[in-house]
Amino acid sequence: MSCKLSVNINKIATLRNSRGGDNPSVVQAAIDCQKFGADGITVHPRPDERHIRYSDVREIMPIITTEFNIEGNPLEDKFVDLVLEVKPHQVTLVPDDPGQLTSNHGWDTIKHAKYLQDIIAIFKNAGIRVSIFTDPVEHIIAAARDTGTDRVELYTEAYAKNYHKNRDAAIADYKLAAQTALQNDIGLNAGHDLDLKNLAFFANSITNLSEVSIGHALISDALYYGLENTVQLYKRQLIHK
Repeated sequence: MSCKLSVNINKIATLRNSRGGDNPSVVQAAIDCQKFGADGITVHPRPDERHIRYSDVREIMPIITTEFNIEGNPLEDKFVDLVLEVKPHQVTLVPDDPGQLTSNHGWDTIKHAKYLQDIIAIFKNAGIRVSIFTDPVEHIIAAARDTGTDRVELYTEAYAKNYHKNRDAAIADYKLAAQTALQNDIGLNAGHDLDLKNLAFFANSITNLSEVSIGHALISDALYYGLENTVQLYKRQLIHK
């Protein structure tokens, strides 16, 4: 089966916030992405609400007809409270610093094992699937099993950065990480800097990949190709060949 595409609409909110008001509407963007074929919607509210606002998350949930994935750092009580209130289908835990521009590293599932066990249990007891953001490191993935997480999301910046130099070398660590996840009965997501150039090779190399979350590249491509066409272009990259 093909991997699912969750569209991250943070950049829609960034554009809206640059002028105030509600143009473009993040709620309408979520509705349209689903209508155009997206398998889910992802948002990543940060403490300063510089793109997606907490109020956006509350407004988006009722219009979701596919799956809703909320990303963020659970060290923020405000984030935990929001997730428990909204009850998305999935929460993805990301170890961002408060002022961080974008996600740039995964959890150390050994060092933070106890914390992750406790916070993951809170979300799972509320009926929410949990994924944790990780680097493609075998022992880190193996240790994720003991946290109780349902899935890990592989941080794919290193793959994207090195794809054009040597795609086989770029994918190597991710294939090992994927195999480790499979052996430990952990579901697999991926995201960060995946785009129309590198996505198909990644998806065809990682056969147990359940979901990719893509925002910046997809929204940027939509400026040229249109949103509906772009969602379909990305969906086609995920068809196993």
